[in-house]
Amino acid sequence: MTLQNPSEIISVLCLLLFKIEVVMSTNHETPFETFLNQQDSETWSRVITALLPSIHDVDKTATQIWFKFFPLDLARALQQAEDPAQLARDLLLQGKYQLKDQIDSSHRFLYGHRFWPEVKNVVAGYASSIKPSTDLDLKVLICELAGSVAKKIKVEDSLLTGITAVALMTLQQVGLNAFKLAPGIIYINPKFFKKSPEQILKARARDDWQGLFGFLKGIKKEWTVTFDENDETAKFKLIHTQELATAAMYDKRDHTWRDPRCMKEEGPIPVQCRSAACGTCWVGILGGAEKLSEVSPLEGRRIKEFGYIDTNEPKPLIRLACMAQAFGAVSIVIPPWNGVFGKFLRAWKMNRNGSQKTVTF
Repeated sequence: MTLQNPSEIISVLCLLLFKIEVVMSTNHETPFETFLNQQDSETWSRVITALLPSIHDVDKTATQIWFKFFPLDLARALQQAEDPAQLARDLLLQGKYQLKDQIDSSHRFLYGHRFWPEVKNVVAGYASSIKPSTDLDLKVLICELAGSVAKKIKVEDSLLTGITAVALMTLQQVGLNAFKLAPGIIYINPKFFKKSPEQILKARARDDWQGLFGFLKGIKKEWTVTFDENDETAKFKLIHTQELATAAMYDKRDHTWRDPRCMKEEGPIPVQCRSAACGTCWVGILGGAEKLSEVSPLEGRRIKEFGYIDTNEPKPLIRLACMAQAFGAVSIVIPPWNGVFGKFLRAWKMNRNGSQKTVTF
């Protein structure tokens, strides 16, 4: 191509500069992203633990569950893999395990989700304007950003601390550009939007009334399991001492529209084996953890192998629905994916830290 005059030259140069700017904005890591990418999973774990007293009771457990649902180490392993799709197959990942595909919806079970647009805007604005020399502390930053939004919309800081931490972890995993481009949608039925935190906590603690002579029912008592607090139809009945997954199986409604992993007429909890062998049925316990059976040696071992949670607590916030028996009403949240990656992540972290040469699983 031959340029005939100066205006054509200027036009071409402007176009080239625009393309360069687009490429740089897409690929160049901002100072704030650099700061976030310096935070590893251990740092985040310490920060969330330190923040718990500052998080309202309605979101204290929910925030911890969300961080178990979307582990940073797994996201990083997939990002750094030569073939992420193959790694996902190797780890038997099923469902929506990529946070980038659910930036606005992954945290809809948090009460703070109803403030997501405001939190997202403040976090995105801060992340875009931070100077390279700024000295940051992750815990302090979360509290300051939550406080800033709380002051703006006139709610308690504690209602925003958890969702603000979620916003920063989401930004770290998906990148600033993708975070900013997400529309900031609230996925809550308007009917439930105005519920107070106290109303939700009261509902989680409430057991079903068994009638005047309920004490005579014994093992015939029935309890309600809620699997989506923002949907009044998202409940099923459980007979006293029944496993969560077994009870869900008797809910013969078609739940494939909620989650393609569900089998028709097999209930809302995806289940493939019913013997703690597949990990499909992992759930988070929002309310009623104390009304579940203690973790058996098999369940405890398998949860760690799957990579969902590494704890020796007798009644943790992550359970396998095929193993957990209920002795009262409980509120759960069903993650949108499952896999078997615990052993791989342990090896991957050792390799990343230079402790071994190859990653095996």
